[in-house]
Amino acid sequence: QVQLVESGGGLVQAGGSLRLSCTTSGRTFSNYVMGWFRQAPGKEREFVAAISRAGTSTDYADSVKGRFTISRINAKNTVYLQMNSLKPEDTAVYYCAADRILKLERTSNTYDFWGQGTQVTVSS
Repeated sequence: QVQLVESGGGLVQAGGSLRLSCTTSGRTFSNYVMGWFRQAPGKEREFVAAISRAGTSTDYADSVKGRFTISRINAKNTVYLQMNSLKPEDTAVYYCAADRILKLERTSNTYDFWGQGTQVTVSS
């Protein structure tokens, strides 16, 4: 079992930045591909970014490419999502997730463990 706890959400003006963190406990963090997803009110959960076990490969949704950066520090059991140039349409609850398979995945149902989410609100 893996426990994930997100932090760093909040209210920010359009054009601003936030850094989300997700700290894990339980099984060995470096055994998992890590992903970030988000869910806006009335919408389905959508993929944001993923990072490989060693942190050498990443994948981003087109909507955030060039603005968001996913990274991880395995020694700290933590994955980050640096969000720059935020837009009102980035407003959502952001979730981190852990996946035991090797490849980077964009489909939420392939991820095995989830955090409780952190709210990000971007005002115009």
